[in-house]
Amino acid sequence: MPPVELLLMLLLLATVIVVARLKDLFAAAMLTGIASLLAAGLFVLMDAVDVAFTEAAVGAGVSTVLFLGALSLTSRREKQERNRILPLVIVVATGAALIYGTWGMPVYGDPEAVIHHHLAPDLIAQTEEKIHIPNIVTAILASFRGYDTLGEVVVIFTAGVGVALLLGGLHRRGKEEES
Repeated sequence: MPPVELLLMLLLLATVIVVARLKDLFAAAMLTGIASLLAAGLFVLMDAVDVAFTEAAVGAGVSTVLFLGALSLTSRREKQERNRILPLVIVVATGAALIYGTWGMPVYGDPEAVIHHHLAPDLIAQTEEKIHIPNIVTAILASFRGYDTLGEVVVIFTAGVGVALLLGGLHRRGKEEES
């Protein structure tokens, strides 16, 4: 793992641990936004810029605003519950299932992976002929993965509209409180 990716991963892990330990919900909400930005940075380093953009917009932007909006309706401190073992068991079991599910995947960038022998050669050979767009990445995102890209655009647009509505509502609420 390159040093930059390792550094971002360690920062992300430290941020998540701090968020789990905090009792101050405002600080936890702000740190979840930082965790989303760190995750977006990791996605950029893995050449998944579209996923990174969505994570930054939705994870760091909209989620943080929604958390802060929810905090304005509740208390700032977390009320301690007695039994916290069950949530920990559920999180550990889910994490173990996710790790088990990725165990058989090929190593990142492996030229012998199945996708490089079946799907990629066909897409490279047929893109110019079928779509008439010289840039293969643009052709794949706009045509072969069109529904996926449309879904990402809808998510980002919905997030933007939600933020605009929230900010407009907060602005109106502030004016009403002044009068």
